[in-house]
Amino acid sequence: MTQGMQRLLDLVCRGLEFAIAAALAVMVVLVFGNVVMRYGFNSGITVSEEVSRWLFIWGTFLGALVALRDHAHLGMDLVVGKLPPAGRKACLVLSHVLMLAIVAMLAKGGWEQVQINWEVAAPTTGWSMAIVHAASVVFAAIAGLILLVDLGRLFTGQLADDELLMVQESEESAQLREILGSGGRT
Repeated sequence: MTQGMQRLLDLVCRGLEFAIAAALAVMVVLVFGNVVMRYGFNSGITVSEEVSRWLFIWGTFLGALVALRDHAHLGMDLVVGKLPPAGRKACLVLSHVLMLAIVAMLAKGGWEQVQINWEVAAPTTGWSMAIVHAASVVFAAIAGLILLVDLGRLFTGQLADDELLMVQESEESAQLREILGSGGRT
């Protein structure tokens, strides 16, 4: 079951990457078009700022989902990296349970904000402000699924020992580790 779920999540994340790229393209067109209209024709695109802001919010949440799926968030594995595999597994379970609790709180709060803002109209577009808060609900739902699939892989033995550290170090830390690992020789 987790293999099929992993494939589904991979497909969803590819779709999210496309959506992020499309949102960035729309933001560039809106903002650049607005600048050209203001300076060249003394007018502007009224909805440019509002829609660009909303796309930025959605892009941030969707990008965080893709990074979560790819285990690309920056983290510090100084202590966990020194633990034996059983300790790493325990830390992975603990961190995922904590993240699931946070995601649940985000979903609850985001849904409440969607309901509160359902009838509130945005100043320039007139669209519902619930659109902005829906990003946190979508994020929470998909992030919860990603975290549960990771836990499922762990408990079914499909997670290799080298995958137990689900963070990525900064490039500087990786270079320093490489230098220190080679005895300081370059």
